[in-house]
Amino acid sequence: MKRLLLWSLVLCTTAVFAQNFQGKAYYQSKTTVDMDSWGGKGRQMSAGQKKRVQEMMKDYLEKVYILDFTQTASTYKEEEKIEAPGKGGGFGRMMMGSFTQGKQYKDVKKGVIMESKEFFGKKFLIKDSLQKLEWKMEGETKQIGKYLCFKATALKKVDELDFNSMRPKKRKDDKEKTAEERKKDSVKALDDPFSQVDIPKEILVTAWYTLDIPINQGPGEFWGLPGLILEVNSYRTTILCSKIVMNPGEKEIIEEPTKGEEVTRKEYNEIVKNKMKEMRDMYRGRGRGGRGKGRR
Repeated sequence: MKRLLLWSLVLCTTAVFAQNFQGKAYYQSKTTVDMDSWGGKGRQMSAGQKKRVQEMMKDYLEKVYILDFTQTASTYKEEEKIEAPGKGGGFGRMMMGSFTQGKQYKDVKKGVIMESKEFFGKKFLIKDSLQKLEWKMEGETKQIGKYLCFKATALKKVDELDFNSMRPKKRKDDKEKTAEERKKDSVKALDDPFSQVDIPKEILVTAWYTLDIPINQGPGEFWGLPGLILEVNSYRTTILCSKIVMNPGEKEIIEEPTKGEEVTRKEYNEIVKNKMKEMRDMYRGRGRGGRGKGRR
């Protein structure tokens, strides 16, 4: 009975929307980091040191995104902002850029998702099929702004380079290790940084959607519900809609991107991992060269 009522509301509300309508939604994304879980150095930090580290990481952990949508397609991109002096460039920022989200295009009718990325000066166009989530309607409601929202949950597969889902591997405390074990861990961490972290194969996602805007769109790769998704809770990340503008005066052009070398997500991840290995090998080679000169 509840399901029948839900779909009746969807059909009635959909009839109100014109075929050529367009909307714009603003989302605030925030990811929390538990530094204590990262072992010795994290736990040894004072409250002031932890606060300074979090401030340094704020650009990566707190962002504002804009979703421009129609009934079948959407673009999702980070809101442009002026960089503070001294924050541009650098190898670290370049590498972090490979893990952060680029501009996305979704077409729920064709079942396609595309993401524009630039990595070490080269443009890529990552194209894949939309991951279809098996949403479970939970029957709970809450108000987000002026919109009545319904709760849904699903298990979502996690990308192997999903920075926001990384967590430290469970391992023995350094005090319990032998000198040989610590040496092996240090070498392994240098050879493969990903050996120090776990990325779950899937995570539980909670979404809140509104039937007032009856489209199966949402922020990022989230979609597939009978109304626009206004909030997503995914592991340590919360994405919350702060503003919606229906039929804005200046409409964004929503179309498939074409620039960049077309690759799948799996192919792009391999490119990133190979580049990281190349940079590590280069760094170690320089280090050995420097030590060799010092001994002469």
